[in-house]
Amino acid sequence: MQRGFGRYVRDGYGGTRTALQRMAGTSSTAGALGSTLDVLSGNQPPEPGSAIDPTLLGGRSVDEIMDAVVEAVRPVDGTQDAEASRAAIKDALAETLTRFPDADLMGLTSEQREFAIERFTAHDVFRRFDPDVGQSIRDKAPNATTGLARLRQARDYVKETVSAAFRALRDAGKTLTSGRISAVVREALHETFEVFGGYAE
Repeated sequence: MQRGFGRYVRDGYGGTRTALQRMAGTSSTAGALGSTLDVLSGNQPPEPGSAIDPTLLGGRSVDEIMDAVVEAVRPVDGTQDAEASRAAIKDALAETLTRFPDADLMGLTSEQREFAIERFTAHDVFRRFDPDVGQSIRDKAPNATTGLARLRQARDYVKETVSAAFRALRDAGKTLTSGRISAVVREALHETFEVFGGYAE
């Protein structure tokens, strides 16, 4: 699996620099997600008429709030990248609520918001990987159950690698503060792709 990710970055993208260019939308979307979650948590005022105005979302279900966040952060534009990011946002929010059972999407703590952004990054990377390599994993598996298990392993590996990159940045004092989210996510992606690419050497 490690070699597969290494070849994915080295041969599929031509190295870390090209992979980062291909994933530029991930960092910008992460920045938009951070700003949106700040608005929901009351840390930033909403834009006039914004669909994520906390006063308009009060009393809505969790699914309705998630859908509003997805629409605000990554509107539909007909591209595969947009669909991947939209799904990754919802996956990240759902995982945040699982990780923090008492969390409220209308009032996430800074720790919870950072977790959501980190998980969005991992899910978005994996969802770009899946169309490119996932089908090969499924085709080479002896049965559907094994294929799905291997894909889960690949997804977990991406999560672990992305999480390690974010931890290293936090240890270096680079946190996901407002206004710096896109830059920190770009650095985390760089570290992630450097790890992946190293396995191809």
